[in-house]
This record gives sequence, structure tokens and C-alpha cells, in this order.
Amino acid sequence: MLRRLVVAVGAIVLVAAVPAAQAVAGAHARARGAVHVKRACAVPTSAGEAACYALVRTDAGGRPLVSTALPKGYGPAQFHTGYDLPTTTGTPQTIAIVDAFAEPNIVSDLNTYDATYGLPKFKLCANLAQHDCLAVLNQNGKKKPRPATNGGWGLEIALDVETAHEICQNCRINLYESNNESFKSLETSVDTAAAQGADVISNSYGNFGHDCAPNAAYHHPGIAVTVSAGDDGFGVSCPAVMNTVVAVGGTRLNLDRSNHYLSESVWAGSGSGCSTKNTARPWQTDESTWGAIACGTGRGMNDVAADASPATGAAVYDTFGFGGWVTVGGTSVSSPLIAGVYALAGNASSFAYPARSVYLAPGSDLHDVTTGNDGACTHLLQCHAGAGFDLPTGVGTPKGMGAF
Repeated sequence: MLRRLVVAVGAIVLVAAVPAAQAVAGAHARARGAVHVKRACAVPTSAGEAACYALVRTDAGGRPLVSTALPKGYGPAQFHTGYDLPTTTGTPQTIAIVDAFAEPNIVSDLNTYDATYGLPKFKLCANLAQHDCLAVLNQNGKKKPRPATNGGWGLEIALDVETAHEICQNCRINLYESNNESFKSLETSVDTAAAQGADVISNSYGNFGHDCAPNAAYHHPGIAVTVSAGDDGFGVSCPAVMNTVVAVGGTRLNLDRSNHYLSESVWAGSGSGCSTKNTARPWQTDESTWGAIACGTGRGMNDVAADASPATGAAVYDTFGFGGWVTVGGTSVSSPLIAGVYALAGNASSFAYPARSVYLAPGSDLHDVTTGNDGACTHLLQCHAGAGFDLPTGVGTPKGMGAF
């Protein structure tokens, strides 16, 4: 059935800088609208490196807003009620989290997170066959040696593990701490995760503006490889631009006082765009809006989306780099969130390319985001939301797990 094309053009969000001297990991501090944020990780200096996409909330002077008492930001109740998700899966699933460097406090931080929200204590995995547990591994899938530590990537690790765990609370989580932020190391972790039985692999990092060619490390049929779309607005990001992964854009998720869904709009920082090095899959080109998107034969980034706005960011407990509770946004939130939804559904192995499932789903299984934009572009659906498939939000956001 053809879907009526309606393009809602939102106001472009201006990005104002705050003192760069106070930036985390040497990255730029900035504000989006009335919300001040800064990058957790430094911007890549070459095409061979990636940055994590976590954005931490700050005050106007660039100082992180840290609480040692109660969390601010969205937690399990907001995401589960807002997206109408169960808390557990009936089929044992393993979510792999791929990041760089080590987070020495991740076990104790996750224990505090669970205790705060009333979730069962999450044990360390005794072996590869155990479920409902956390395994902390290096890029080769071993417990030792662990790589060097890094405060910015440490926050990313806390965000990814806590978000994936809060979405699928009885899934096994394998955290792969890569030696460094090079794609070579990160790709080794992705391959190891696939070899060690991951059902879903979440990647909350990338190189914005890099339209990279297909890469075997991100091609694992039957495994949902979710990748963040980037935090710099309109434009592609590697590896999200690859046609073998599930590219996840960002939204602002608005809830009522009971945490029920009210609306969503494109988060202004979300990446989106067309690839010239990756071919679009048939499930994209079959969409009724494909001609208006105007990617030609190139892959359109993104496939789906989820909350990423720092204004509605996730509550994260991180004692290693930040000393307590912080609110974190960026598409680093949306990738592990969608990874958790794929794990709840337990259906990724039914598809060579699990991204296909969301295109086959009826519209009632997704929230169609129709407002907002992530910048300026010639063909509006590349950077503006509209009815049906658009690049900032793909085919939509979770409305239950039926689309996954």
C-alpha cells in the first residue's frame, strides 16, 4: 500500500559553543537549544579511528551535571512504558557491547544501577553458556589482559551496558573492551562477538562524515548489528552507513507523567544521509517514499530510530569518569536501546539482514515520526521527518517489539 507523503519541516537547532577548555577528553563542549552538552570522546583525527557518540549534560559553563544521590534522565520505567516493551525475553539471548578501552568500575556501577531501579543483581558470567549475566572481555574474547582505561569511553561503556540491560533484563551481556579506538581493534571485537555467539551486537561509535565501503567485520548474517548514526546532524557516519547493519537514528521521546508515549520528533543532532559506496537493499527501494528521498541506488542511513536527545537522555551511573549519576544523550543511547529490543524479540536469526524485519512490519508496530529535522538538505526526506520512511528516523521507533 502506498503511503501519503507529508513532510514536516521543523526549525533548525542552532549549536552554540561553551568553553572548549572544559571539554571531556579534549572534545568540544556545546549546547543544543537550552540543553548544554559535551562529547565524552575526542573527535577522530583519521579515517581509521572512531569516536564514541555519548553526549553528557552540562551546565552553561561546560561542567557535567553530576548527582551522587538520585538519577535524573530516563530509566527502565520510561523506556519500557514509553515504547511498550516487556522487560524480559522468553528465548535466551546474548547482547554484545563493543567499545574501546576498559571501564574498571563497570561491575560495581551496574550493581548500583540495578539496586537503584529495583532490578535483580546481575552476576558475572562463569562460562560462555551461562545467561542472565555480564561477561567483561577483551577484543579477543578473553578475560585478561584488559586494555588501558579511558574516562570518555568509560562513560560510553556504562551507558551501553546499563541501557542494554535495562531494556532486556534477563539477556546475557558480553562487553568487549577493544584495545583502542582504531577501527582495526573495534572490528576485531565485532568479529569475536559474532564468533562467541552474540545474537545482537551494539556499536555506539563511528566516524562522522566518512562514507565507508562494506566491511566483512560488520557483515554477520542472522545477527542484528546495530550502529549509532552520529551526533553532528545531517551527514553519514561509518560504520552506520554500511548496508549490512541496522543504522539507528535519534529522536526526542516525549512522555506524559505516567511515562506513556506522547510524541517523538527528530533529534537535531542525529546523523542521516545517502551512501555512494553502499547499495540500497530492496526493502529500502521498495518504500513508497524512496523516490522523494533521492538516494538513487545508494544505501539510505537510517533504518530505525530511538530516543537520543540529551533533553530526554538516559540516566547513567558512572563512578570511573564522572563520579555518580549523569544524564547522557546522543545516538549512543539509541543503538543499545534498539539492540535490547531486537534481543527481546529474539528474531534476528530469522533474517540474513535483520534490518529487513522493520521494513516488513505493519505500520501499527512502529511509531512513525513525522516532525523535526537534523539540518538542511536539498531533498527534504534526507534530513526531515515525514510520513512513512525517511532517513533521520528510518521506518520509525519501537511500538512494542512486533517489528523486530
